[in-house]
Amino acid sequence: MIELNRENTNIEIKLLLEAIFLKYGYDFRNYGQAHLKRRIDHRLMVSGIKSISELTQKVLYEQDIFNLLLLDLSINVTEMFRDPGFYKTVREKIIPALKTFPFIKIWHAGCSTGEEVYSMAILLKEEGLIDKAQIYATDFNQIVLKKAKEGIYPINMIPDFTSNYQRSGGKNSFADYYKAKYNSVMIDPALRQNIVFADHNLVLDGVFGEMHMIVCRNVLIYFDRILQERVIKLFIDSLTRGGYLCLGSKETLRFTRHFDHFSEVEKNEKIYKKLASLEENVRSK
Repeated sequence: MIELNRENTNIEIKLLLEAIFLKYGYDFRNYGQAHLKRRIDHRLMVSGIKSISELTQKVLYEQDIFNLLLLDLSINVTEMFRDPGFYKTVREKIIPALKTFPFIKIWHAGCSTGEEVYSMAILLKEEGLIDKAQIYATDFNQIVLKKAKEGIYPINMIPDFTSNYQRSGGKNSFADYYKAKYNSVMIDPALRQNIVFADHNLVLDGVFGEMHMIVCRNVLIYFDRILQERVIKLFIDSLTRGGYLCLGSKETLRFTRHFDHFSEVEKNEKIYKKLASLEENVRSK
C-alpha cells in the first residue's frame, strides 16, 4: 500500500509540473524529486489544499495560487557574502587574473533576491574593478528579480551581513554600502550602475554572452542529473577561454561528464577554470 501511495503521489507531481509548463512556461520537470515534494507539501499545508490534484486544478485557474507555488519552487535562500571563504578566495585568487583584462563580464545565474550580486559589486569596488566590470544578474522568477533590483533588505539581517563581510576580507566598514530607514536597509544605488538585471531561465534559455566568470551557487543541487549536465554545458558555452565557474559548497563538477573541460582553482570553494582544450587538461595533470 505504501508503494502504491508513493507511485500515485509521483504521478500527481508529474501532472502538476506538466500543467505548470503547459500553462505558464516554467519547467520544473527535471528538478530533484525530494525538493519538489518538500515544497509542494509546504504549499498544501499552509494553504489548506487537501491534495496535489486539487492544487493542480487551482494552479490552472487561479493565478495567485500559481504565484505562491512559484515562490515555493524557486530557490531563494541567500544572504550578503554568503560563505565568506568563497569571497575571500575570489579576492585572493581570481581578482588578480581579472585585473589583467581591459573589461570583465560576470554572470550571476539564479541571482534570487540579489544579496550575492551586491556582494560581488562591493568586492569589485574595493578591488578597483567596478568601473570596468559588467555584472549580469539573472533569474527566471520575476518576483525575486524585482526585489533584487530594489536592493532593500530587512535591517535585522545586517549583523549577519556585516559578520560575513568582515570574514570575507572586506576592506572598509560594511555600513558604507547601505542606508538604514525604519526596519529596512537600502543598498547604495551606486552599486547598481554596473549591474544588469534580466530574466533568464537556466532550464529553457540559451547561451548568455562570453563571460569571464559565472557564479551559480547552490542552484544545481536542486536539479536532477540530466538537467545538471545540460546547465553545465550551457555554462561552458557561455564562458570565455580561461573563464571561471563558481558553484556552491555542496556542488561539484568532478562527477559530471564535463569535468575535463575545467581545472580546479580551489577545491573546497568549488571554483573551476575553463580550459582551452581537453589536451590542456591532460598536460595540467
